[in-house]
Amino acid sequence: MSDVITVSVNILDKEFQVSCPADQQAALQDSAQHLDQRMRTMRDSGKIVGLDRLAVMAALNTTYELLQSQAKEVQVTEGSSDKIIRLSNKIEDALHFCKQLEI
Repeated sequence: MSDVITVSVNILDKEFQVSCPADQQAALQDSAQHLDQRMRTMRDSGKIVGLDRLAVMAALNTTYELLQSQAKEVQVTEGSSDKIIRLSNKIEDALHFCKQLEI
């Protein structure tokens, strides 16, 4: 099991102390940088004012993108499953046909 460490991340020039497994420190830093960049872009657009609103909008946008990505993954998986089933059926038909030829 990984040791838990405290990592300092900066988002919109504010420092936050976050606990995470030691082996996930780089992922946490990458996530914080992504969030910081997204919030800066939103703030600089001038359409959203206030740290709370920026954080909520960034979270909503990120969650939306994640859910869309997961939905696409499910579609690909389901499509692949259908193709595998059809291919398996074709193989079974071909094997059955070959057995009939042997008889």
